[in-house]
Amino acid sequence: MRRRIALALLGAAALASAAPPADTQTLKAGTLTPVLAAPELKLDGTDGRPLGLERFRGKVVLLAFGFSNCGEVCPITLATLAGARRKLGTDAARDVQVVYVTVDPERDTAAQMKKFLGAFDATFVGGVGTRAQIDAAQASYGISSTKVANADGSYTIGHSSSIYLIDRKGGLRAVMPYGHPADDFVHDLQILLRG
Repeated sequence: MRRRIALALLGAAALASAAPPADTQTLKAGTLTPVLAAPELKLDGTDGRPLGLERFRGKVVLLAFGFSNCGEVCPITLATLAGARRKLGTDAARDVQVVYVTVDPERDTAAQMKKFLGAFDATFVGGVGTRAQIDAAQASYGISSTKVANADGSYTIGHSSSIYLIDRKGGLRAVMPYGHPADDFVHDLQILLRG
């Protein structure tokens, strides 16, 4: 009898350790089914190289759109993504690439975006290009942006602010709405890094 109980307990322990709880396998971001190839980018990178997602195969990519003169949403998004990379730890963070595409090509040069992104994390790569290139990138991800004039003659830009999660094979796996904490990204990145 003791032997049967011991075997049953060993079996249960083996099953428990082999199958993580369901909530650790479910992404907090909205998942996309079926998983489709992430639309390719044809931009210039702030690192001086052409920017296409194929460069990052083997890494999980967090793709977002914004601009360097943004005073609210963009800095919060970038600080959250930087915090998530730090919380992952150095080894795991090497397999995560943040790509941040401008919605303001008239003001965002490669140098300006590199400086802006570097204030959050030196590994972040920005995407810049002509208005036509940026419009094509935005359209392929369903990003809207609207120039809003300020009273002083300057302008700001209202834009979509979700973050796209792209797996190691280039599959568009999920979309995280603005406002999620770094811990939600860490949770989802750990799942995608295992996959």
